[in-house]
Amino acid sequence: MTQSDNELQIAEFTSFEDEKFDRIYPAKFRRLSSLHWTQVGVAAAAAELLVTASGTRVFDVGCGCGKFLLVAASSSAGHFTGVEQRADLAAAARAAAKRLHLANVDIRHGNILDIAFAEFDAFYIFNPFEENMAHGHRIDASVQLSARLFKQYTNYVASQLGAMPLGTRVVTYAGYADEIPSCYTCEMALFHDDLKLWVKHREFEPDIERLGLGVSRSYRGGIGWVDPRPVR
Repeated sequence: MTQSDNELQIAEFTSFEDEKFDRIYPAKFRRLSSLHWTQVGVAAAAAELLVTASGTRVFDVGCGCGKFLLVAASSSAGHFTGVEQRADLAAAARAAAKRLHLANVDIRHGNILDIAFAEFDAFYIFNPFEENMAHGHRIDASVQLSARLFKQYTNYVASQLGAMPLGTRVVTYAGYADEIPSCYTCEMALFHDDLKLWVKHREFEPDIERLGLGVSRSYRGGIGWVDPRPVR
């Protein structure tokens, strides 16, 4: 970062293009940005959808180097927590938050299976488990990856989201929303339908979810966003 960059106010970061924002990270993480980290504009929009009151506790499922958390925390009144299983990414996220003097960001180094979603009010999910699949874009080989883990992680997130109260908000970016149980309805789709707001309107029914009767796959066809879930 240049000296002038260091003097910028935190809130101004949300208006800058991604290439400039990413200078806060080491070069090896900047190279991953276009594929693995949330774009600045998307992060700011997601924060606006998730933070409905001052102090809203937002959880990022697989936060990487924390780019969503930094942008969201500097552009809203929420409190943002992320979990990341790669130690170097978690450390980079903490360092960046400290450099920006963000008191409303918390980075946890750990596994999603150790997180109780009841601690939080709203959730951000940027396709966190895709690299476990054969076609997935892998960051590196430092953590265990497998199709079995993809299923385990997505099922865990779905069950945790299912247990949240009615009205809970989730924003997904990219991916197929495999983690979103059918008791959530897609209420908004932005950024060419890649950013979606889901709200819980019905009680979670684990038996129905296990049977696959409420398949929750996002779809974007030639006519735009189509919600695959019939209203019950």
